[in-house]
Order: sequence, then C-alpha cells, then structure tokens
Amino acid sequence: MPTSVTRTRGARFSDLARLAAAWAASTVALIVTGALLPGFSASSWWSYAAVAAAAGVVGLVLRPVLVEVSARVGWLAVLLTALLGQALIMYVAILLVPGIESTAWTAFAATWVSAAVGTLISWTTTAGTDDGLITSLAGRAGRQQTVADPEVDGVLFVQLDGVPFPVLQWAVQSGAVPHVRRWLASGDYVLREWTPQLPCTTPASQLGILHGTVDGIPAFRWYDRDLNRVLVANRPADARVIEEWHSTGRGLLSDDGVSISNLFTGDAPRALMTMSRVEVQRGSTQTRRAFAWFFTSPNGFMRSLTRTVGEIVKERWQARRQVRRDLDPRVHRDWTFALLRAVTNGLLRDLNTALVAEELRRGTKSIYVDYVDYDEIAHHAGMFRPESLAALDGLDRTLGSLAQLAADAPRRYRLVVLSDHGQSQGTPFADRYGQSLGDLCAELMQEDVQNVDASVEGLGRADSIAGDVAAGGMTGKLAVRAGEGLAKAQQTPAAGDSAPGNAAEEPVVVLGSGNLGLVYVRGDRRWTLQGLDREWPALVPGLAGHPGVAFVAGIDDEGRAWAIGSGGRLNLTSGDVEGTNPLAGFGPHAARVLLRALLLREAPDLYVNSTVDPVTGDVAAFEGLVGSHGGLGGWQDRAVLLGPADLMAGLPERIEGADQLHRVLVAMLESCGQRLTLRDVQP
Repeated sequence: MPTSVTRTRGARFSDLARLAAAWAASTVALIVTGALLPGFSASSWWSYAAVAAAAGVVGLVLRPVLVEVSARVGWLAVLLTALLGQALIMYVAILLVPGIESTAWTAFAATWVSAAVGTLISWTTTAGTDDGLITSLAGRAGRQQTVADPEVDGVLFVQLDGVPFPVLQWAVQSGAVPHVRRWLASGDYVLREWTPQLPCTTPASQLGILHGTVDGIPAFRWYDRDLNRVLVANRPADARVIEEWHSTGRGLLSDDGVSISNLFTGDAPRALMTMSRVEVQRGSTQTRRAFAWFFTSPNGFMRSLTRTVGEIVKERWQARRQVRRDLDPRVHRDWTFALLRAVTNGLLRDLNTALVAEELRRGTKSIYVDYVDYDEIAHHAGMFRPESLAALDGLDRTLGSLAQLAADAPRRYRLVVLSDHGQSQGTPFADRYGQSLGDLCAELMQEDVQNVDASVEGLGRADSIAGDVAAGGMTGKLAVRAGEGLAKAQQTPAAGDSAPGNAAEEPVVVLGSGNLGLVYVRGDRRWTLQGLDREWPALVPGLAGHPGVAFVAGIDDEGRAWAIGSGGRLNLTSGDVEGTNPLAGFGPHAARVLLRALLLREAPDLYVNSTVDPVTGDVAAFEGLVGSHGGLGGWQDRAVLLGPADLMAGLPERIEGADQLHRVLVAMLESCGQRLTLRDVQP
C-alpha cells in the first residue's frame, strides 16, 4: 500500500468493473437457480440478465430504506431484513421484467439458491479472497461523505492481536503475507519491533496504547484489594471501572476518533463493540446499520453463514489432526472453542471490516480496530501451526481490503499496523506437572485457595458482540440474556458472599495469566516476603524450587523488590545478585520490566513466572493454553509495529512499554495534522 492513496479515474473504472463482474455473477447464479428450482424459469437467458440488472437498480433504491428502518427498530428487524430483504428486492425485480415465471415463495427460495450459487461463483473466481466482501462494502463506501478538513490525514490503526514480531518477520520472508511483503519491499513501509511491559497482556497493552498509562493492570485478571474482588479486564463492568480510573480525556482517539472491538475507548467520542462502553451503550444503531448493509447484500448473509460453518468444520478437523499426528505441545480443543473461533474468525472479522468501512466513508480522523484471529487460534493450536499461519494470511488479506477501501475515503488515510504483545507456547503447567499453580500453593500453605485459571479471553470477545447488539424489544432481551450467559461463564466468585464454601471464605487467591501467576492473600494490605515467610514458611522456597517455576518475585519489609529462584536471588532495586541470577535467561530488559510491575500498588503479593526451555523456548502456562502470554520467556514480549516510512522516521531506538508506544502514535497523529486543539492543553 503506498503511503498516500487518492481516488483516480482508474479507481472509478475499477468500480465499473466490479459492477460488471457482480452483474455477470448474478446472471449466472439466476440461470443455475432456474435449472435447479421448479417454479422459477425464464423465456431466455436475457431475462435472467435483465432481472439481475433490475435487482441491482431496485436494491439501490430499496436497500437504504430497509437498512435504515431495521437499524432504528432493532436487531429483530435487522435479522428479518437479512432473511427477507433480498427476497423482496428480487421479487420486485421479477415483477418489473417480463418473461419470468415465479411466485413470492419461489422468489424467496430463488434468492437463497442464487445467493448460494453466487457465493460459490465468487469464491471460485476470486480464489477464496475477500473481493466479494470488498465489492459489497465499496458500494457503500462509494457514497462517502465530505469532510470539513480534507487536508488533515486520517490514521487507521489496525491491531493484529497477539502476533509476535518473529512470526510476522518469518511470514514476510517466506512470502506468506503478500500485502505486507509488498509494502515493505516498496520502501513505503517500515517494520519495527517493540517490547510490551510486564504483564504482556491485551488489557495492559491496550490501556497503555490507548490511554498512555500501564499503571493499575498487573495481569489479565487480578484481585483488587480496595474492591475486595477479582477484576477481569474483558468483563464489561470491570473494563468500565478500569477506564474510569485511568482516563484523562486525552487518549489516543480523543480527536474525532472511534474505537472498534477493543477493551478501552482511548477517549474516542464513539465506541463500537468496546468493552468499557458495552453496558453504557447497549444496542448501537451504527453497528446494526453496518450489519444490515452487509447482510442485505446479495451474498453477504450467505458469506457469513458459510464462513461460520466452515470455521467450525475446519476447527474440528484440525483438532483431530493434531491428535492423530501426536503433536506436542497441544491442548484439548472442544466444541466451545470451535464455536468461539467461528464467531471471532468469521462473523467478527467481517463485522469489524464493515464498521471500519463505514468510518472510512465518514472520514473519521482516527480509527483503532482489533482483529483477534491469530491470537485466538494460536492460544489453542500453537504459534506456527498451519491453522494459526492461515489466520495470519487471512489478516494480511484483510489489510489489503482495508487499504482498498481507504482509497475511496474522503481524506487520505495512513495505515499503522501493530500487535499488543506476542506469544510463547508450551505444555500447560497443570498438564506437565499434574497439578495447577493453585493446587501447589494450597499444598505449600495448607490453606484453602481460590484458583482462577480458566481461559476466558475468547468468551469476552464474543461478549462484546452480544453486549453491543443488545437493545429494546425481543432481540434486545435475547441478546442481553446471551451477554449475561457469557458473563456468567467468565464469572469468578466475588468476595462478600456468605454462602457456605463460597470463595469469599478462601483466604488466598491464585490466578493464572499465561505463564505468569499471581498470588494474593485476601485483605486490604500487601504482604511482604518476610510476612509470607512468617505465616507460610514453605510457600516462597517451595515455589522457587519447583521445576516448573523460574522465579517468584515480591517486595521485602523495606520496599525493595526481589526475584527469587532455586539457586539465588536478584535485588531488582540495586541489581545485586546472591548466588545465581534467576533472570539470567530472560534478557537484559527483564529486571526493568519486572521491577516496574512489582512497584504497582495493584501488584500481587507474589508474582510467579514459569520456566522457559533454553532449547525450544517453551513456557508452561498456568492456564489451559498451548500458546500464551503474560509473563517473561519466549516471544510474548516481542510485538509488531508497521507503519509508513515517513511516520516511522525518528522513532526511539527501543520502544519499551505500551505507554511509550502511545507517545509514538500520538506523535504520528500530530504529524498528520491532528490533535491541534489538544497540544497546548495540560491533562
């Protein structure tokens, strides 16, 4: 993608070519439908061609009305429009063209059959690419609005969730991501690595990237001493609390930006499917409108349906293939994950692209969207497994699609691609050693322990859809129930309940966040290493000496931070080592990022980091995941930054921490002419 894209005569010729191709495909689909469906016929193939053309014209008039009405009424109307809208358009077209025999019911059936045939034709003629989707969205984007300041460049930030820098670098070298490879080879784009802070998780990185601070996020989920309960960052109510604590009103997207499919808003005036806004802003009309535009296109609904079913079939086959080949490491992949994968890698990807296309059409100054495809699959399959690399290739096609859509926008857009963290892989701790981290702590402490290690990241992503679609009426109630069901699946026992045997009675909370474990003693104070030794003398040495633990970390009575391993300890404050340095195998930055994490007031009483195999790079997640991120070891703290060469010029030699990356991205926005009213305003 060139660093600047403007609309030209060639682009208009491309629009005409797309229309001609769509008309030809629709004509062929109707001819095949007439041969397959009794009660639907034409006197000649020209009649089918005329119906295809008439349906296109009728759709131009009728589809905007159907979309707007359904978007304002609710999701039941959107669903009915998706199911019946194209049938109504087809039936009107049939009435206008002589020589066609059909009834209302056969027109409805013909719509579905021709959509299926059209989807097959589109897939065959485009070699399975996203050209059909782009054709649909480009038709909508072609009616873009005008903007008052077209001289200001827009910036589209695309987060490729969980993609490690070495994996993308390898994919470029192997030719697996042709769009990114082409942009880099042209010299228009530059690829850089940046280092996420500890914890290497989406909540910490997105809070830093979007709001400029990494404080207050010790893991993906943690025990909050002030609230006396576990906070889970992808639970809408908790995400809202976290953002309220850290928002200054000057976030990355505060100047006419929009947040799409993120945990936090970046202070954007508008947010779609964003966790911290879901419960405040249920039932977004804009989300329904974008959905309706896509689903009422001739092949939109069929595309999503076939892709969703296809993802489920692929997942079940690929999971069994891993078992047959006895691949190691691997984890059990059940039907729940298959359904979540279908949502995140089928429906959510298309919906994200449709929403971005709408924002490009509007000329929104800054857009930040999160695509979770690679991260979700790599969690369960592994970083380099075929299905994970196929997801990365799909993301590359999506980047090409977004660049194509940006070419028709009312302002020039700069595309910046980044990941929030990387991933490491390995056999989970519980599978390798026969007990969870919580069980180990309970054994060493001789205490009841609340063990929180279920993987809920994918559930949260599905929850963002269920929450955002929820509105009044029947479908609103159904969506609310779906959202409540997902929240219940994520729920960890809350403190303050008095039922016998409830987790509130368990004095210790142990949480897994990738290969980073967190140990909290309930209460409003933080325990020091000496205090833990006095109360539970076997805990720290027992954890540090376990073969699956590389180090434990905490603070002493004097406030000094320590990393403790089986053969020695490191004073993180002074750098002094007693015995063997437990961080020796984790890189020169390990002591810095660990010290920074330990000094947070929200930090646990103990951080526990798994070992990393010096040969394979394998870690041992404290969750049931083969690909994980959160702690130190492997590639989880090696993330991606890809941007236009001119915007990437003058970057710091090393970017460490999402808060520093935030400042880099803000500087990019300012160089594009944005944030003028914010530059001289103190936070």
